[in-house]
Amino acid sequence: MPCKGNAASSPSKARTLKYILPSIALVIILAIILVYLMRHRNRNTLLPAQSTSSITIKRISYYEVLNATNKFDEENLIGIGSFGSVYKGIFSDGMIAAIKVFNLDLEGANKSFDTECHILCNIRHINLVKVITSCSNLDLKALVLEYMSNGNLNKWLSSSNYFLNIVQRLEIMIDVASALEYLHHGYPSPIVHCDLKPSNILLDEDMVAHVADFGIAKVFTEDQRISLTKTLGTIGYMAPEYGSTRLISTMADVYSFGIMQMETFSKMKPTDDMFVGEFTLRRWVFESFPNAITQIVDVDLMNAVENNDRAEESCFRSIMGLALECTADLPEERLSAKDVLTRLKKIKTEFC
Repeated sequence: MPCKGNAASSPSKARTLKYILPSIALVIILAIILVYLMRHRNRNTLLPAQSTSSITIKRISYYEVLNATNKFDEENLIGIGSFGSVYKGIFSDGMIAAIKVFNLDLEGANKSFDTECHILCNIRHINLVKVITSCSNLDLKALVLEYMSNGNLNKWLSSSNYFLNIVQRLEIMIDVASALEYLHHGYPSPIVHCDLKPSNILLDEDMVAHVADFGIAKVFTEDQRISLTKTLGTIGYMAPEYGSTRLISTMADVYSFGIMQMETFSKMKPTDDMFVGEFTLRRWVFESFPNAITQIVDVDLMNAVENNDRAEESCFRSIMGLALECTADLPEERLSAKDVLTRLKKIKTEFC
């Protein structure tokens, strides 16, 4: 004979589970959504400014840097920048890296180190140079960066021993534009590099470009412009508003990018002797555009052009036309980094 108590409790349990189980399921679903939103927000939000003491990457010692560079031997010197020098370093585990050593005797070197640490340790993009680790003490401040075996773009443009074809130059510009799009539009707080130029564009073993040297970069908060107390950047690549309004925006990077694009395809630097007073690299390009554009393109590049020279000429015209739009006198008349990247990809698709 069945137990009456068990028989009576079954419908009751069923009714209880009918209401409890959906509630539990709802709570679980809400928890999953909340975790997803928090992770998504963390991926797309630049961390607030912080001191370098809170950097999560493992630090190395002064003696490790000293040994890796063979006591900062000149044979390992890669280049010299505004706030220090960059050395090739080989560590005890065989890792090869570029070691940026800051000259602490220079005013602003400590701030430059802090700025680069803050920015590079909180952003990730294939076309930005990556920080591996750092060294920070009373004797030395240094950043250990991924090593770029093909040097910088300036080396490839200024030496007769190196040559970049039209596709390689376009791909490098696309890489840089991609990095700019990420810096300007990848976060709620845009980052302005402030010193785009060929020597700050590093090339890895596959000739992929990486933007480097964020020592004077600026991170925006609420306003999309920053008032400067002193001049930033490098003469020839600086946007005209640097000297007039003292205001900087993402459009300043676009201007520098445009100048760099003109240099990449003409091999003429904005600081060359022929550019004096109001006769600038931009004006030289502007006066040659569009009909005489082949006269200002790098001679080596023109010599490499084969049968389809009309297509190549159209390609150069599109490239220099885009560079002119990037370097308009007024910031509001320039293209955004997103538009620049879209246009460059279109040019590559059409002509390469």
